[in-house]
Amino acid sequence: MPARFDNPKGIYPFRLGTTSYVFPAGLMANAEALSCLVDDIELVLFEIEGHSNLPDPGTILALRSLAGSSGLSYTVHFPSGIQLGTGDARLRKEAIEKCLKVFELTLPLEPAAYILHFEGDRRGGVPSQDMRRWVEALYYSVEALLQAGLPPDLTCVETLDYPFERVEPIVADHNLSICLDIGHLFLYGYGLKDYLDRYAGKCRVFHLHGIQEGKDHRDIQSIPQSELLLFLNGFQGDAGNQKIVTLEVFNENDLMRSLELLNNAIKGKKD
Repeated sequence: MPARFDNPKGIYPFRLGTTSYVFPAGLMANAEALSCLVDDIELVLFEIEGHSNLPDPGTILALRSLAGSSGLSYTVHFPSGIQLGTGDARLRKEAIEKCLKVFELTLPLEPAAYILHFEGDRRGGVPSQDMRRWVEALYYSVEALLQAGLPPDLTCVETLDYPFERVEPIVADHNLSICLDIGHLFLYGYGLKDYLDRYAGKCRVFHLHGIQEGKDHRDIQSIPQSELLLFLNGFQGDAGNQKIVTLEVFNENDLMRSLELLNNAIKGKKD
């Protein structure tokens, strides 16, 4: 899996990351191939209907060793599709248990952040027909996760398809952090500047990806240059900051094209 692009690590005012599924291989093979290109790997983990990519203890040890030798860090993305806000107590308990299983498994990696979805009962701007019940269930789930040891400052609630203010009180009341997904903002029509002004100070992780033919998680060429510079300018004066910007793409071509565009934008800012 040779990389075609020599990425000049260290030119960014943030830790640059990408996903663990850039190459058609396992977690360890991706981490090894990407460690020379990025500072952080987002471990995209799942466990659905008997199918799982959760790493075994040997893989965890190998990932930890790679981090020690390369300076790599890991961001853990909790499985998508879990219903922390469901009114079904059994399903909610299963969702909490899945998160805690991943949390305990990845503890030896000392993750830089955990990415958590507050998924709705349905898609769209209003995530549930019974918003009061949905929010109350999320409060219950978050409290259960924190009581079990999940660190609030490392727990980043991701912006999804609904306006983030619907869950903002939950984040604030529990001192959680935010994962601002810029691709989702463009996909669902939310203003980047508005979200940066309101939430950037609480963001530990940013997801950066573009849209092609109505689908996200593609290279960033669809992001207007003015918007990309608006985002990058927010890191001025943040030298040494440990915030993470994850190029959340899932193939080599999208990653390499995104790296090229991002590096050109960074160089343009300095010239």
